[in-house]
Amino acid sequence: MKRLFSVFLSLALLLCLVSPVSVYAIGEGNVDGGGGGMGDGTSTNSWTPGNDGVRVTVVRASDHTAVTTPVDLTNKTPPSSIYHFGKVSKLQYTGGRGLSPVQGGYTFKNPAQSLPRIISTSGSNNIAAIKSYFTDEQVIRSISETVGMDFDVLINGDYKLLIEPFAFYKFEGVMVLTTATEAALYDAQVGGLLRKRMVSLSHKNLPLSMFLEVADLGYPAWSGSKSAAASNVDIKAALGLGIVRFKDRPAEPPDVSVYDYEYRVNTEVITAITVSGGQSDPDKPVSATFYVNGKSLKVSNIYYPNGDSQLAWIRWTTPGTPQKMTITVSVSGGGSSSKATINVNIVDLDKKPPPNPVADDRNDGYTRPSVVNKPQKTSASWSVWRPWWQEYWVWISDWDYCDHGEDGGHWVDNGWWEDHGWWEFDLDRYQASLSASMSIKPDDKSPTASGKSMKSGYGFNQTVTASVSTNQSSAVTGAQTAVTYFPEFAYQTYWRLLERMSSGYSARFEFKENQYSTYGSRTHFTPIWYPDGSYTPHTWLIDSWTPDGMLSLNFTDNITIRGSLWDDWHIAPQKPH
Repeated sequence: MKRLFSVFLSLALLLCLVSPVSVYAIGEGNVDGGGGGMGDGTSTNSWTPGNDGVRVTVVRASDHTAVTTPVDLTNKTPPSSIYHFGKVSKLQYTGGRGLSPVQGGYTFKNPAQSLPRIISTSGSNNIAAIKSYFTDEQVIRSISETVGMDFDVLINGDYKLLIEPFAFYKFEGVMVLTTATEAALYDAQVGGLLRKRMVSLSHKNLPLSMFLEVADLGYPAWSGSKSAAASNVDIKAALGLGIVRFKDRPAEPPDVSVYDYEYRVNTEVITAITVSGGQSDPDKPVSATFYVNGKSLKVSNIYYPNGDSQLAWIRWTTPGTPQKMTITVSVSGGGSSSKATINVNIVDLDKKPPPNPVADDRNDGYTRPSVVNKPQKTSASWSVWRPWWQEYWVWISDWDYCDHGEDGGHWVDNGWWEDHGWWEFDLDRYQASLSASMSIKPDDKSPTASGKSMKSGYGFNQTVTASVSTNQSSAVTGAQTAVTYFPEFAYQTYWRLLERMSSGYSARFEFKENQYSTYGSRTHFTPIWYPDGSYTPHTWLIDSWTPDGMLSLNFTDNITIRGSLWDDWHIAPQKPH
């Protein structure tokens, strides 16, 4: 496979727009980097060093939600007719956002203080300069002004900066601008052509220019190679990003970063690795064996072309009790695994049901909280290399001399045809998507309820319907878990794990029977003190597993509280004796 000048997004942590005078360091940079040498360019596929920059997004730390439109910072002026994919952050792509190409109309900012070098061309990264730049007070002030956010609000500890390197380059004769994540997504769309043409840039120096030292915002710390070209899967999952955090907020709760997967008990899941190294084809196949809970699960015939990689996965069911588990992986046939050990945390969500509400409960200082959304990913995509034989017949000569005595002789070629062909590869693409709806209504035992209105102190019922669509059902599970959180507990502390009434790719969930219900109803009782107005429970639908990770979805419904249960009580007058 011919190596060309890789022109996609290298990773660097630069965030720009700064005034020329530095004051002092503010914030902490969570960024590391690597890279390697560049290949050779052509007239139709090339990149010029320095044609790079960073995309900066302000993210709320509590729920990983982008609160500003991303802004692109670069020292250069990209062509006005350049193709790009808009201002979309890695978090949005992780959440299922697709690529939307646009020609022209690209907006950017040249910072007053030039960015440090973002994409390495020699294998030596520039992380120290990038960290220094993006933790400088004047740089952060300039960024806050550019995104339209008050500086003191930005650095109060509730927000972080997501920084993504980008590059603009010529691909197949057309100027294109992409972040590392967009390069990986685009490469999958064009059947690996971007990697074939621009591997040194798009899959090595751009994504490896920046990655995390410590897990944060749902992305892991990178522990793979810092000098070899990465796969599309690894780029999307862990490369091409840096994070600046303020105050002393931890990157994530302490137990998040140590696990590669968190699963629920008694759940059918997908565990995946990336296999690479050399070429795997039917003549020299690669296989992987997963050792899970005392069992070995082998994945055979993992194929991929030279210089590329392939996802390999197993489908299995977790144990019925919470536990920490280590899955080991061995690869045979010449390839290697992205992970030799996979750390898994298996949890039981059915441990925090709400306590029994009582008549004299009070909460006089209550204010309605904002819904706290959980991580969401509604679509996934992956691909499988399919080898096929390209015939190339060659005549193998075998000359023999035929002697005819006095009449002389002649040479005869008694050769044969041999197939000197080779393996070619097609890329089969697969996808999965998750959709769902949630409906709540007053319980039938609420005597004065009307439509979507009820008095506080009574219960309500809930139904969740989930639908998963895919073109590779063997690699995808239906949604298996739904958890509902309630406003009276600020969408935390207590929750209800719903019961799955029907399973598969069209699943339905309802509340479990409430142990405090006289009639054994599938209900949740609202607190009698809840104020009049909208009452909005929030449900997180999870555990639809794919080779590209877990699909999940947040949604809400609401009812209106008018009055309380006490309004339905009265004291009857006594009859005279």
